[in-house]
Amino acid sequence: MNRRHFLMTSAVALAATRRARSSPNDTVRVACVGLRGRGKDHIGGFTKLDNVELAALCDIDQEVLNKATAHVEELTKKRPAGYSDLRKLLEDKSIDAISIATPNHSHTLQTIWACQAGKDVYVEKPCSHNMFEAKQIVAAARKYDRIVQMGSQSRSSSALQEAVQSMRDGLLGDVYMARGLCFKWRDTIGHTPIEPAPPGVDYDLWLGPAPKREFTRNRFHYNWHWFWDYGNGDLGNQGIHELDIARWGLGVTYPTTVGAIGGHFMFDDDQETPNTLMANYEFRDGGKKKMMEFEVRHWMSNHEGGIGEEKTKSGKMDPNTIGNLFYGSKGYMAIDGYTTYKTWMGKDQEPGPGRKEGGNHYLNFVNAVRSHKRGDLTAEIEEGAMSTTLIHLANISYRLGRTIHFDAATYSCTGDKEATAMFTRQYRAPFVVPKLA
Repeated sequence: MNRRHFLMTSAVALAATRRARSSPNDTVRVACVGLRGRGKDHIGGFTKLDNVELAALCDIDQEVLNKATAHVEELTKKRPAGYSDLRKLLEDKSIDAISIATPNHSHTLQTIWACQAGKDVYVEKPCSHNMFEAKQIVAAARKYDRIVQMGSQSRSSSALQEAVQSMRDGLLGDVYMARGLCFKWRDTIGHTPIEPAPPGVDYDLWLGPAPKREFTRNRFHYNWHWFWDYGNGDLGNQGIHELDIARWGLGVTYPTTVGAIGGHFMFDDDQETPNTLMANYEFRDGGKKKMMEFEVRHWMSNHEGGIGEEKTKSGKMDPNTIGNLFYGSKGYMAIDGYTTYKTWMGKDQEPGPGRKEGGNHYLNFVNAVRSHKRGDLTAEIEEGAMSTTLIHLANISYRLGRTIHFDAATYSCTGDKEATAMFTRQYRAPFVVPKLA
C-alpha cells in the first residue's frame, strides 16, 4: 500500500472500530477472497447464515471469479460485486468482514491490509507463511482492533470442546503426550513445463509477496502447497488442523525443542516439500514436560487408534487417517477428524466417554463480528498463530537437518542464527509484510 492509501484505510479502520453490531438481526456484509478449494466452502458457509450478505467476491482468475459470481447469484438471488484486486475491494466501506482462502503465502499480508481498512477477517489456516508473519498478523489485529479468526473449524466442534474440557477436568489423568496423524493419499504431481499464465489470470497478483518465477501449472492451483515459495507442505495443509488440536488438547503454548526428519519418497516430480515427515516437540509450560509427536505420511498406510476406520468412500475403506491421540495416566483418547472423540480407560482399555458433533465456525465468526469481542471466537488469531508456528519450526528443523531450540521470550532459536534467519523471507515489492511487532 502507498502512504496515501494506507492513511485513508487507517482512517476507515478507526471509524469501523466503533461500528460493531449489537443484534443478530443486523446484517453483516462479507466478501470472500480466493474462490477455489476452501473458497467454495466459505461461499457455502456464509450464504447459509441468517442476516449475512455475501456482498463481494475476489479472485485473480477471471474464469473462477465469473463462475463463483454466477453461483452466488443463483444461491442468493443477488449478484455480488466482483474484483480481481483485493486492494480495490477494501475501498468499499460497506463491507464489514473479509474471508480469505487464498494460498498460504498471501494470508498474512491480505489480513493486514483488511485490518488496516477496518475489516474483520476470517483467514484460512495456516494464518502465516513463516514465523515473522505469525507475529505480525496478531499485531495487526491488536493495533487496528479487529476480530480475526483462523479457519480451524475443529475449535467450533461441540464434541471436541467437550473432549478438551474432559482432559482439563482429569478424565485421562496426567496427559503427558499427544500424537497428530496426517496420513493422506497423495499421488504424484508429475512435471509441468514453463508456459504463459492462462488468459484472465493476474499472475503478478497471485505471486504477491513470493519471488517472481515463470508460470507452471504445478506452481498454481492447489499444487502450490508443495513449493516452499507458497506453501508449507502437508504439515501446513492438512496437518495444521491436527497440530492445532494437539496443542489445544495438551494445553501448551510454544515448544522448547523441535526435531523433524523426512523426505520426498517414491515419486520423481516437481514437489519440493516432504511427503513423509516425523516431527517431535517438547513443551515446558510451567516447568512441566509434555511431548507431541506428529506424522505426515502419503500413499498407503494403516489406520491408527481406530481413526478413519468407520469412514468409507464408495463402499470402500477410506485410505486417509486424520486425527489425534492423547495419552494420560488413566487412559487415552482418539479424535477422529474434526467432530468425533472416543476414550479407553485403564489397563483393560474399557470404553469411556465419547461424542460426535460438529459446529459452525462461520457462525462463530459472524457472532463475534457482531459483538466485537475477541473472547467470543473459538479460534482467535493469537491461538491460530501460535499453532501455526509449530509448522514453521518443524519445517526449519527438517530443512536444516538438525534439532532446534526455540526461546519464546526472544522469539528466536537459541544459539542458531541460521535457523532464526529462516523466520522470514525476502518480500517482493510492493507486497511487503510490514513489521508491526
